[in-house]
Amino acid sequence: MVTMPTMLNLTADWFNRPSSQVAVDLIGCSLNRRIGGETITGQIVETEAYEAGDPAMYAYQNKTERNSVIFGPAGFAYVYRIYRQYHCFNIVTDSIGFASTILIRAVHLEQRPSWIDPEKDKLEKVAAGPGKLCIAMQLDTSLKGIAIEPSSGLWVSGRSDAIAHQISDQPQSITQTTRIGLSKGAEIPWRWYLTNSPAVSKKVKKR
Repeated sequence: MVTMPTMLNLTADWFNRPSSQVAVDLIGCSLNRRIGGETITGQIVETEAYEAGDPAMYAYQNKTERNSVIFGPAGFAYVYRIYRQYHCFNIVTDSIGFASTILIRAVHLEQRPSWIDPEKDKLEKVAAGPGKLCIAMQLDTSLKGIAIEPSSGLWVSGRSDAIAHQISDQPQSITQTTRIGLSKGAEIPWRWYLTNSPAVSKKVKKR
């Protein structure tokens, strides 16, 4: 069992575990992005796990120059483009040679970035979805392969004491569901989100 380093910056060793373990442990942590003199911080509220052998990751079964980052080592950024206009931000996990990533689907920002139109969305919806997250935090393919650490300007810090206690005392604080927006592997329950967060991109409908 890996100890969650409350509030401290997460190191590459912390990410060196199966994606399905890291994905749930990232809920409630903070994603930080330093751009020039501005630092944008937000709580990670939604993640999805992917790994080799997963039908939704079929394009990554063979290592190529384009996807080599996801084969390790852990703790590096993998950013790719979808629909030729949106980006998706992933963090590489698990051991070297094994394709494994976490898709960060949504973040609840603490402040609105200066480059985001204040009339565009409510603050909790500015980064509620993979594409919106990358726009809000200016994440694109130029960041593919950078280390997730403060020196790179992109890093993750552990849960606050309050969130850590909440999740520990109330397991229902995190909801686990199947992944969304997929044509393959949609039945795999490797999506997690902070149950009561307004920044989640899509919640399970209550019956």
